[in-house]
Amino acid sequence: MATHVLRPGTKRGNRRHITLDEHLPVDHRLNQVYRAGAGLMGLVLLAFGILGLIDKVGFFDTRGDTVSGLSTNGALSVLSIVVGLLLLIGMVIGGNFASTLNTVLGVAFIASGFVNLALLDSSHNFLAFRIQNVLFSFVVGVLLMTFGMYGRVSGGLPHDNPYWKARHPDRAD
Repeated sequence: MATHVLRPGTKRGNRRHITLDEHLPVDHRLNQVYRAGAGLMGLVLLAFGILGLIDKVGFFDTRGDTVSGLSTNGALSVLSIVVGLLLLIGMVIGGNFASTLNTVLGVAFIASGFVNLALLDSSHNFLAFRIQNVLFSFVVGVLLMTFGMYGRVSGGLPHDNPYWKARHPDRAD
């Protein structure tokens, strides 16, 4: 279980280039947050996808079937399983990978919510989304982004935080 620490690299113009240090520290406490977020959301999505496949709904059935209060079809179930497994892989790897994966997938869930909101009553709604699915997508997106950015993005990071040290190398010592 190794997390990655950012450290200042070379200067490019007026901007500093940040590189990842793959060796330090071995078990930073922020790693637990990234792993827990990826694991929790991965399990929820995996369970939703498996329950959707058990119902044997058509792959692109736009009417969808209801699973745990959400509409689903075969395509959405398979997509949920794939994303859930990806999050579980991120949980196993941990560190900056899990943090970045949580953040990127969180943004993707929010974007998906907006796209599917626009497609709700159209013939292009091939994932059988309903408004409950859109709200679920927004909630999962915000949770994943929170788990992914926790301890990395804030104005009040503690001075022992590796991300604060990377941003303030002159005051880090």
